[in-house]
Amino acid sequence: MSGRDPRSDAPGARSPATQVDGAAGPHPAAQRDPNQFAPRLVGRRRWGVAFQVICLVATLVGVVVLALLLVDIIMDGAGRLSLAFLDNFPSRFADRSGVKPALWGSAWALLLTVVIAFPLGVGTAIWLEEYAPDNRFTRLVETNIANLAGVPSIVYGILGLALFVRAMAMGRTLLAAGATLALLILPVIVVASQEALKAVPGSIRLGAYALGATRWEAVRYHVFPLALPGILTGTILALSRAVGETAPVIMVGALAFMSYVPDHPLDDGFTVLPFQLYSWVAKPGADFQELAAATGIVLLVLLLVMNGGAIYLRNKFTGER
Repeated sequence: MSGRDPRSDAPGARSPATQVDGAAGPHPAAQRDPNQFAPRLVGRRRWGVAFQVICLVATLVGVVVLALLLVDIIMDGAGRLSLAFLDNFPSRFADRSGVKPALWGSAWALLLTVVIAFPLGVGTAIWLEEYAPDNRFTRLVETNIANLAGVPSIVYGILGLALFVRAMAMGRTLLAAGATLALLILPVIVVASQEALKAVPGSIRLGAYALGATRWEAVRYHVFPLALPGILTGTILALSRAVGETAPVIMVGALAFMSYVPDHPLDDGFTVLPFQLYSWVAKPGADFQELAAATGIVLLVLLLVMNGGAIYLRNKFTGER
């Protein structure tokens, strides 16, 4: 007798390799020709390369335009930069004009802005992240804060004129300008502080609670110090936006010409660098255009110093941890 299984000759019988679906034998996909996927892979690679080229071109457009603007401003205004330019008052004579009142006005306005906006913004973020319940009201507040971050600055200028200058009778002073700019950057500080607090691991809070700390102690001694670099970075970047705004300060009464330095922010008039630049650009003559370009350079240096300060503080506090 042969060792052949007679059941294998029965009609409809299958080989052992195909008795159970998928138990043996090569998968149908493995029997396909690998070359049939090559055109699809080549097409995907081409689309990937095209997307990279589009992104590179978009980046270069912004960088090149910014570089051209910087070169043009530096070529026009570098000849006007001097210590006398920083120490002189504006004048109808271009050779005698300077930005001293505008420089001091911007410094005072920034100081008042950060004094008002920083505690309010950080306190709001801490309440929303650490204390507020997760309900409809809290979500509504967070949504409105995020929306306010995108409101045009002129709207804040109108609000500052109606609320601070007229309703609260602050007048057209530095205090009204600082309060208006504080409203402008407050949503940005709140959002940045919230993101910094969210980045702190939850285990930090749980560890503090396990050791007997109250919620305030956990926030004060553990969560807030870890979130401080991000909070400071967001605050300084928000102040960088405030120092370059013109529309809000015009609405609350910035002066186009000042012959004195503001010493008392509660009742002094003021002007700022962006408005001084705007007033010189509006005047005819190449000399005043050069003064405007020099003012733009001073403003850019101020912004670079503030952004550098943000990077330094972030690295300093990160290194201390």
